[in-house]
Amino acid sequence: MSQLKYALYTGCTARESTPELLSSTMAVANKLGIELVLLDEASCCGASHLQDFDDFLALVLNARNICYAEKLGLDMVTICNTCQLNSAMTKERLDSDPELKAKVNEKLAEVGLEYKGTSRVRHFQYVLIEDYGLDKIKENVQVPLSHFNIAPFYGCHNIRPSELHHEVNGGENPYVPTSLDNLIEALEGNSVDYESKNKCCGFHVDLQAPKTSNALSGTALLDAIDNNADLMVTPCPLCQLNMDLKQDSAGKQLGRDIELPVLHLPQMIALALGCTAEEIGLKYNVTKATDLM
Repeated sequence: MSQLKYALYTGCTARESTPELLSSTMAVANKLGIELVLLDEASCCGASHLQDFDDFLALVLNARNICYAEKLGLDMVTICNTCQLNSAMTKERLDSDPELKAKVNEKLAEVGLEYKGTSRVRHFQYVLIEDYGLDKIKENVQVPLSHFNIAPFYGCHNIRPSELHHEVNGGENPYVPTSLDNLIEALEGNSVDYESKNKCCGFHVDLQAPKTSNALSGTALLDAIDNNADLMVTPCPLCQLNMDLKQDSAGKQLGRDIELPVLHLPQMIALALGCTAEEIGLKYNVTKATDLM
């Protein structure tokens, strides 16, 4: 099997707020022999906020990011659900609308770029499952996670809208997703089934409606706790930030103590592959997670 190689679009969060996501992603790739080329020229995807303010600018920015992967002749890999959504929406709109694509390319020409539509855009989660394979991941487990009950939290933007993601997420059913559960089991962990695993974390309403955000994140965390979870894992750094940071405020609002480590997906995988504490970066998690080592 030839080495898997991709262009890694980190987004903003993994470069700034959650450096442990980037370090654990690179550690997992290194352990599995996957080559990730960092797209250092890339910019923010708009985070689903710019899109509401200036739709065309958001399209240009995301097309520009994809252009850098196209120049390398590689598919783009994301490590954030929201980055995945915005990049995939841009690609779908430009690939299906020649007139819009021409307008975007007219703007991109000012910086010497042209969007062609030759690179696929996929989340690292599905690259690991589909391209590398769960069986091979299981073969590389050095520290089985068999003593942990792990609650998978899928979030919204990797699985909805399903018609947008269907070709790049293995046809994941947004009502009954299974990919994270299967990955947990490949790492010999115990996957926790609970009602909230495919709900919204509340990140995108936090500035406008913090009580609503607290209720969404707190309800999901308590649902996982009530189903005997020892920790939660999510493929989205925005979900991870919200669920990790808001446990105290959400607990006070909902009238219950909440304490549950929330890991980035690559942190969990890196833990099972025997990566170093520095690579996994559990010391950066707000809710204490260093005991998981």
